[in-house]
Amino acid sequence: MYKRIKKLREKYNLTQKDISEKLEISIKLYAIYESGKRNIPVSILSKIAKIYNTSIDFLIGDTDEITPHR
Repeated sequence: MYKRIKKLREKYNLTQKDISEKLEISIKLYAIYESGKRNIPVSILSKIAKIYNTSIDFLIGDTDEITPHR
């Protein structure tokens, strides 16, 4: 999951600061989440999925389909 989140951020040329601002959390906390040192709350996962227009299922590795189900 953490690798996917990082790869998406890099794919969209976003910094950890960019994402942390969108999530309204500190850069430090986001870096901890992205590194896998702390579990990401579902509420934050949901926001990350919306930022990248994907699903939580994709983020956590339950599917390789990046496009969210309708």
